Amino acid sequence: MKWNIVTDSSCDLFDLEVPNESVSFSSVPFVINVGNKDFLDDSSLNTKELIDSMEMSDKAGHTSCPSPHTWYKQFKKADISIAITISGKLSGSYRSACVARNMIMDKYPDKRIAVIDSYSAGAEITLLVRKLCSFIVSEDDFDTVVDALKQYMNHTHVVFALSSFNNLIKSGRMNKLSGFIANKLGFWGIGIGSEQGTIKIKKKVRGSKKALEVILNDMKERGFSQGMVVISHCHNRKFAENLKTAIQEIWHNEDVTIMPTRGLCSYYAEKGGLIVGF
Repeated sequence: MKWNIVTDSSCDLFDLEVPNESVSFSSVPFVINVGNKDFLDDSSLNTKELIDSMEMSDKAGHTSCPSPHTWYKQFKKADISIAITISGKLSGSYRSACVARNMIMDKYPDKRIAVIDSYSAGAEITLLVRKLCSFIVSEDDFDTVVDALKQYMNHTHVVFALSSFNNLIKSGRMNKLSGFIANKLGFWGIGIGSEQGTIKIKKKVRGSKKALEVILNDMKERGFSQGMVVISHCHNRKFAENLKTAIQEIWHNEDVTIMPTRGLCSYYAEKGGLIVGF
């Protein structure tokens, strides 16, 4: 029995970190428009080129979520598919995947397909994919696996460290006043994903050292003690390494992964930004 895990490109993974013969992984890309150029968020995208284009453009860019057709093609591949999307409050990707699921089920009623709204993005979705793989290995029942993943989601969180908020403001995904103040004063903004899947700015601080302290405090406040941590960074490996070291010193936690952001998370985190899933 072959399982197919599908995400949109808000997840920074391109492949499963631990290959498994019974599980395949696929990703459907967003399209990111900056100026007059479209960037397809797949494995060929150069995020530095994307960031440079954003910095040079005086116009607000925009993103387009994967179409139902792109989700449909992935769902058609396997008897069992589980899709995890970016928060439905931030994008139409979840709705698009649901449309594709309904189309497939009408034509292939024996297939099993679950579409799960992550209420998040980036590093937290990587956590969900990892855990989903472990559930599939230990369980072979579709409903049991889906229920286990939903229960696990009740205990995962995401925190953002952003040094620029231009795209979030222009796209209406962040309060204009909060973003304006943060940009104007040169502050880092530490944001969290709410339970409803929206973005909330928790604190504004000067400098990466203070930003790191706020991230660690947020992890403590939300009950982190042990477990997987994923740190996605937009061309800021040094900050990510500093955070990893701090996490390991406090919690003696070895399961900390650092990875670069793909196109969509690079677009919203912007250069220097960090997204942490735990």
